Amino acid sequence: MSETQPLRCDRDWPEYYFEHDGKHKIVDFDPKGDPDNPMDWPKRYRWCIVLLLAFMAFTVTFTCIGLVPVASHIVQDLEGHKDKNASVLFVTIWELGEAAGPLLIAPLSEVFGRYPVFNVCNALFIAGVVMTALSHDVSVLIFARFLTGCAVASNVLNPAVVGDIFPPESRGKAMSAVMVAPLLGGAFGPAVAASFAQATGWREVMWLAVGLAGIAELTYLTLFRETYKVPILQRRAARLRRETGDQGFRCKYDLEGAASMSTALESMFRPFVVLSGSLILQIMSLWGAMVFAFFYIMSTTLPDMLQDVYGFDAALTGVSFMTFSVGSIFGIITCNLLVDRLYVKLQERPGDKIYPEGRLPLVVFGAFTLPFIIALYGWSAGAHFPVAVLLLAVVLMGFAMMCSVVPMLTYVTDTFELYSASALTTVLVTRCLAGTFLPLATSPLTNKFGYGFGFTLLAAACLVLAPVPVCTVETL
Repeated sequence: MSETQPLRCDRDWPEYYFEHDGKHKIVDFDPKGDPDNPMDWPKRYRWCIVLLLAFMAFTVTFTCIGLVPVASHIVQDLEGHKDKNASVLFVTIWELGEAAGPLLIAPLSEVFGRYPVFNVCNALFIAGVVMTALSHDVSVLIFARFLTGCAVASNVLNPAVVGDIFPPESRGKAMSAVMVAPLLGGAFGPAVAASFAQATGWREVMWLAVGLAGIAELTYLTLFRETYKVPILQRRAARLRRETGDQGFRCKYDLEGAASMSTALESMFRPFVVLSGSLILQIMSLWGAMVFAFFYIMSTTLPDMLQDVYGFDAALTGVSFMTFSVGSIFGIITCNLLVDRLYVKLQERPGDKIYPEGRLPLVVFGAFTLPFIIALYGWSAGAHFPVAVLLLAVVLMGFAMMCSVVPMLTYVTDTFELYSASALTTVLVTRCLAGTFLPLATSPLTNKFGYGFGFTLLAAACLVLAPVPVCTVETL
């Protein structure tokens, strides 16, 4: 029997698979099927994990977006006067927190695993929402929103967990399902929260968010299992060394230089290393940041448009936010129907090479349609078109953004595999920075040029970056 031939452990651990390399006994999952391999878990349980990820994503978005329609009223309640900059910062500071948090969240999940990082972040998230509900000063309120944004793990870890438990050919559907939940949170959050805040007060909305987050965290603690294969195999190798006394057992990823507790600090800088070493990731992050920023630009300008131009009250403004989610859901459905099919079709070529770029055709479509939709959105209010035209533009914006963002996240997950969480962090950080600061520049722009010409300039900037996905997909 050759040294490289796969062997089974002795009768005490018949399910543990390893190979000899002449020096080490390399512990890995059994390629014929392994109950500890997340890819081999029952399909029903894997989809239950997807539903759990989706529920927490819904809660996060509900908490983030729910108070957007009444942001100016909250600031006025605390300060005694209106402050547009404080209102915008109240909305966008969340994104700055989401830019800072993943710099620790993603690398630490590659050191300690997804399970402990999720639970710690969920606990901090709940603490931040409680602080928001108890705030009596605008500066404390904004800090609490920043802290809550820092603790959001779902944005960066949800796609990574999907990559942990689903093979590439079925990953698109799971990714689409995870993305639907925050859209529903973005739809019902403003509608429910605005009506609730108008009837009982905005603090009660935050206590409702605390209850939702608490239910999610209890479920994570009791039902969620570790999905990252590195710590699973490390624990398996450690058990074999302990119970057999043979120190030759090693996890295959330890031999490949996977992160460990001793390299935690190094892992925190991994997103920058991954970003600096990939030109494609750099340009896709820049383009994704521009696209995502328009969600917050829309979120901070739509209430002013509806209330100042069309005379809507806060409750009706909150309901109007559902139009974005309607378009986004249609975008998700389109992705669900086409992303995996296009991916499989574009793999049908000689050779065994996998082409993650097969995820990008829909991204190209979204890149070239979004600028025209943005221009329509601005001119709808600028030229006083019927409100139905404005809301149609919001629907189309949601559709185009989902057709762009969902396949791009799946593409990054497929491309970077083991370090997908770090790669997704770079995308998340750049988009959060754009989502924080670009909306602050929108108000001076529209004040000077009006909604029509102001958003035309923003659309032109988006159109300049539209060829980025084309340059990437040309590698097919």
